[in-house]
Amino acid sequence: MNSLGAAGVPVSALSFGAAGIGNLYTEVTDEQAYEAVGAAWTNGIRYFDTAPHYGLGLSERRLGAALRDLPRAQYAVSTKVGRLLEPVDSGGDDRADGFAVPATHRRVWDFSADGVRRSLDASLDRLGLDRVDVVYLHDPDDHAEQAFREGFPALAELRSQGVVRAIGVGMNQTRMLTRFVRETDVDVVLCAGRYTLLDHEALTELLPAAQARGTSVVIGGAFNSGLLADPRPGATYNYAAAPRELLDRALRLQEIAGRHGTSLRAAALAFPAAHPAVVSVLAGARSADEVRDCAERFAEPVPPDFWRELRTEGLLPDTAPLPAGAPVTAPGPVPDPTTAPRPAGGPAPERP
Repeated sequence: MNSLGAAGVPVSALSFGAAGIGNLYTEVTDEQAYEAVGAAWTNGIRYFDTAPHYGLGLSERRLGAALRDLPRAQYAVSTKVGRLLEPVDSGGDDRADGFAVPATHRRVWDFSADGVRRSLDASLDRLGLDRVDVVYLHDPDDHAEQAFREGFPALAELRSQGVVRAIGVGMNQTRMLTRFVRETDVDVVLCAGRYTLLDHEALTELLPAAQARGTSVVIGGAFNSGLLADPRPGATYNYAAAPRELLDRALRLQEIAGRHGTSLRAAALAFPAAHPAVVSVLAGARSADEVRDCAERFAEPVPPDFWRELRTEGLLPDTAPLPAGAPVTAPGPVPDPTTAPRPAGGPAPERP
């Protein structure tokens, strides 16, 4: 188990992303969702991440039901705030937002202090839990100032009261996550899709800043929404059809993996886990078979010669840390944490 945040929340190195059991793209039955969570538990996964956004609360309800009979002290749960769910009676479905569920609610952006508290209370009710371990501000891209001035201080207060153990921010971009790391005392950031075999954006500023400040990083989207799991025409990258250039690159990675006797999925999971700032790699799954495959690939050793060839071919930057046993090129200097003390909680300073 790894330790997340100053509170030391124990999390497994491989974690379960519950968007899939919220009917992301396609329908999943209650039984399939239950079996997926059970397979995660059987394979040693002890950290589960969800959000109200996933299936308009369906993911939280299913995850809570599946965890209900498991020993609460032995797993960690995170959920997110920033989207309140308001009932509507308009009919239709939620496929425009990516979920195969009836449109019984609408999402309302709200990063206010009141919105944060209301969102967490509703999540606890759907989960059927008396507490969650981690709460993230979810996708505050277009709501930065409210998230910094109101949302973050509200989470910091909940943490100080012991309502939650750790607080953070989850996004698909690195610029604002880096700002949160540098300007607040977040325990963790969840970075989705920006530190993968195809996208190394987080390596430039976010990961060095997190390492220097002692901020934990959870990496989501290691498969870039599907392309690195199964590169083929029609595969998705960042939830849209993959551009030809990226498809060709993913196919090249797959070909190199095959020649070295490993799988692209194994390499895609191993790569982000090798960075010292990363405490867990979040793998989304909608079935027990997908969970078992992720667990098996995560445990699969990737031959050092595979990484060597990626470096030689210019497919990986020299500064990217590689799994133990791989040929290492020393990364650039990491700032001394003693020169960048973590500030106390409270609002962040204004953006310059």
